[in-house]
Amino acid sequence: MMGQTRRVQFTGHDGDLLDARLELPDTKPRAFALFAHCFSCSKESLAASRISRRLTDHGIAVLRFDFTGLGASEGDFANTNFSSNVDDLLAAANWLKSEHGRVDILVGHSLGGAAVVVAGSRMSDLKAVATLGAPSDADHVLQQFAPQLATIEQEGMARVELDERPFTIKRQFVEDVRSARVQEAARALRCPLLVMHAPHDAVVGLDNATELFVAARHPKSFVCLDGANHLLSRREDAEYAADMIAAWLTKYIGPEDDTPQIELPRGIVRVAETGAGGYANQVQARHHVTRSDEPSELGGLDTGPTPTEYLSAALGACTTITLRMYANRKKWNVDGISVDVSHKKAETADDTGWNQDIFTRELSVSGALEEEQTSRLVEIAEKCPVHRMLTHASMVETKLKEPS
Repeated sequence: MMGQTRRVQFTGHDGDLLDARLELPDTKPRAFALFAHCFSCSKESLAASRISRRLTDHGIAVLRFDFTGLGASEGDFANTNFSSNVDDLLAAANWLKSEHGRVDILVGHSLGGAAVVVAGSRMSDLKAVATLGAPSDADHVLQQFAPQLATIEQEGMARVELDERPFTIKRQFVEDVRSARVQEAARALRCPLLVMHAPHDAVVGLDNATELFVAARHPKSFVCLDGANHLLSRREDAEYAADMIAAWLTKYIGPEDDTPQIELPRGIVRVAETGAGGYANQVQARHHVTRSDEPSELGGLDTGPTPTEYLSAALGACTTITLRMYANRKKWNVDGISVDVSHKKAETADDTGWNQDIFTRELSVSGALEEEQTSRLVEIAEKCPVHRMLTHASMVETKLKEPS
């Protein structure tokens, strides 16, 4: 399953429009999650985007959004605080309920983790809450601009640098985070809690995870994000975290169902943009679903093979199938067949100005075969249907589909 991304907007706690992305799996969602990003980050942070997209691979839809005054959302960050973030989360949950009927799990990263604990304590119909590198008290965030605290206290505000970006922090923000009671909220949760933390987190120490875990009532679980940093900046760490959330959540929402909602007729392949990155597409043939994309250096997200790689794959798969059919018919002792296919353009153009495409196949055939038999298999490879499509003139007809 590869999923699709939709841009949505909803009204935040103070009437501002909040910008969001709804990540949907290819199948009917088995759960709906709401993701809260870290302090001063956005819904496009590596952790938020990668975890959300990975969760869709497990059939879980995810709404990730920018808090008021951050990212593409409206509002003034200087007038926000921890409480307003919690209120934005509740507004996002209300939007999910109104549009899709449910919110099953809240997932929060760093200060967003503390926010989902507090928001979750105010929701009666949640199935679960999960935190990633969350502080056990919201005022932990004050350490990020400790040298400016005296100025904020005396003058009412100060300009601070967070991740090399300027933000205005007001006294009301400091007072609000100091008054937050995250551990009390963890104790008041009426659903399972999953605490995830890196043991060497240099921003939010591991003792925060211990305090959150101890404060919460059972059922509760802990997963060690060994080797990860606070921002989960490595893809493998973010995807591991998502995999653990999905596996743990199965206890409370049921197993995955990877059957597409609609099965296409045989002979039709549907390719549609997912909305993720610049070039990601969902590819469906009958009930099989995969994805095509471009490498990151070409502006894609590298979430799937390129169209040309799929063409090479078609040639390779057709070759192995053709050789297997021939070997079985001849009752030859062939144990295994593999094909490496590479593609390049000819260095010089032909008379029409086109640089010819060159596909090179390297066959690997294992088994008790004589030289004459392996030579024959090379000849048979050139008779596979996709080989003939590529080496003979083809026609491509293009027409607009009638709107349904």
